[in-house]
Amino acid sequence: MKLQNKTVTLKEVVVRNNLNVQAFIERIKNDTTFYKAFRNLKVLGYTSLNDIRMFDKKDRVTASLYSRTRQYVNDGCRYTQVLEEQTTGDIYDKDHQFNYYTAGMYAGLFFAADTVCGETNIVGDAAFSTRGKSGLAKHKEQLKMLFFNPGKKIPGIPFIGNKVAIFDDEVAERYDFTIDMDAFKGEMCYVFTCKPRDGLSGGEKDKIVVNDMTTWFKIDTWEIVARNYDLSYNAGVYDFDVSMEVELTKLGNYLVPKVLRYNGNWDVVMKKRERCVFTATLFDFSKSE
Repeated sequence: MKLQNKTVTLKEVVVRNNLNVQAFIERIKNDTTFYKAFRNLKVLGYTSLNDIRMFDKKDRVTASLYSRTRQYVNDGCRYTQVLEEQTTGDIYDKDHQFNYYTAGMYAGLFFAADTVCGETNIVGDAAFSTRGKSGLAKHKEQLKMLFFNPGKKIPGIPFIGNKVAIFDDEVAERYDFTIDMDAFKGEMCYVFTCKPRDGLSGGEKDKIVVNDMTTWFKIDTWEIVARNYDLSYNAGVYDFDVSMEVELTKLGNYLVPKVLRYNGNWDVVMKKRERCVFTATLFDFSKSE
């Protein structure tokens, strides 16, 4: 079916379930719950198993970190305690700062090296803004937007423009959308898949950033259960090829990530190419310590 210039394929089981397709697409298009799940990590305590591995071009591990950490939250402040850690190679520099762009982004998501106060889990315009940030801080914020709010326009990343805004009409015409129903770890879910259309011209293929994005939603609440996505782009001055798998869980009313798997290859101008695989496993969530 065609819906607002979008080609949407409904599997038979979805047709029988009388899904309101337009409402479903609008819900996905405007969804902030996935990004909010990561924002919720700023206000909750949790334990994290962290496995980061850096590779050379021959797929040999050149640096790694394995650790178990605990984030404590109290009176609007949070800090991270390292309970166990093993490292290899040059994962840290002489000042015990991460030597790698990707590892630094990971740390920005899951570690609070010093006590951080006054943060919230509110998702608003400011949550997607690079305003007031520059240099590395700005780039890290853009990467977070790209990874944790896929499908939305990212301001300030040169050459991509709105190419990731897959629900905008001029971008959506290059994609096929499919709605199905399937079980995810025993729970029946709606499954929404976005992939590039077959038969795209070479020029159109050059505008593709989202190679695959699949999201599982609870049938009764439409909450996101999991999302897998594959992003790549070559802008000349930088290129990336990233795949991620995220599983979510609940602590009361808080939706939070419980497993994040990342496999990425980045090359940024003036930076050394980075090949990284990491897995974050989060558990023992609490509202305060």
